[in-house]
Amino acid sequence: MKLFEYEAAEVFRRKNIPYPDFRTASTPAEAVEAAKELGLPVVLKAQVQVGGRGKAGGIKIVESLVEVEKVAKNMLGSHIKGEKVSKLMVARFIKSINEFYVAFTIDRSSEQHLLLASRHGGIDIEESMTAQPETLRKIPIDPIIGLQEHHVRRAVNFLGLKDEPAKECGDIVKKLYEVYVELGCELVEINPLALTPDSKLIALDAKITIDDNAVRKYRLNFRREEGTLEEEARSLGINYVELDGDIGIISNGAGLTMATMDLVSHFGGRPANFLDIGGGAGAEKVFTAVTLLLRNKKVKVLFINVLGGLTRCDEVASGIVRAIKDSHTHKKIVVRLAGNKEEEGRRILLENGLDFYESMDGAAKKAVELSKC
Repeated sequence: MKLFEYEAAEVFRRKNIPYPDFRTASTPAEAVEAAKELGLPVVLKAQVQVGGRGKAGGIKIVESLVEVEKVAKNMLGSHIKGEKVSKLMVARFIKSINEFYVAFTIDRSSEQHLLLASRHGGIDIEESMTAQPETLRKIPIDPIIGLQEHHVRRAVNFLGLKDEPAKECGDIVKKLYEVYVELGCELVEINPLALTPDSKLIALDAKITIDDNAVRKYRLNFRREEGTLEEEARSLGINYVELDGDIGIISNGAGLTMATMDLVSHFGGRPANFLDIGGGAGAEKVFTAVTLLLRNKKVKVLFINVLGGLTRCDEVASGIVRAIKDSHTHKKIVVRLAGNKEEEGRRILLENGLDFYESMDGAAKKAVELSKC
């Protein structure tokens, strides 16, 4: 489960992680009232769970109440990367002289936690890390032993912080790790962590993704609006998690699904989701899964990668064909089928004008290529 920024910010504030004072607003009038309480200038932030919302017009610095009302009217009800904006965060504007990136996430390949620290934060962080990998430090953490002082020191020293800001940063890293562990998170991220002119550190954004099993185990209560694809998938018994990319992923088995996502990333693509249809999925479940992803407006290309064992490739192909016909989609679809009943599955695809790929690498490369067209 991804939290909205205002939810993640509340978690941060409960942990005493410095965060600008803010309010939420669902109408322009509420946004104006919030700005009056906070004092101008303020930052209006669309509450959507997609990356790059700033470049898409979802974050605006506003200096007058008239402008607050105007910007709020434009944002509320609009769509950012396929997601409707129904709530805004109105936050006090904080000036920064430097910005950093700090996060905790899971390294599934090594079965460890990772502390991530970068000297660059803010917009285009992914591009910056790719272009300048030396600006990012990855610090592995044994999940049995947990975060240690030497991990914290390595991160703080790498960021180049000294004196009081270094002490504050160390404290923030420790509290961030507490959030990460206590909520059973897959990701906890501050981007950016800002250094202010008076040498204080403050988180200017908050991102938290909680493992769905942890949500159920700890009975976490984060309210969700009806009708989201994740909620719909959950009600249908489908393992589905939305991400920020544009290549939809459907596979069978958590391991193969993760490997498919990793391969897409390896070839320069951006997975839009994790969707595991599980072992032994029939045509009906495949139809439901494909239909669900075809409705995701962020998805440009759908990559279906199935290794048939308990799952029959002919059932998969039948579900794919039916979903495409029912949705009348024009989205590009890449299919790789191998294993049980693969010849029958490929025949069904070919008879309905769909190509298939034998190689997982070749299919992944094609999906990435089509996503960039």
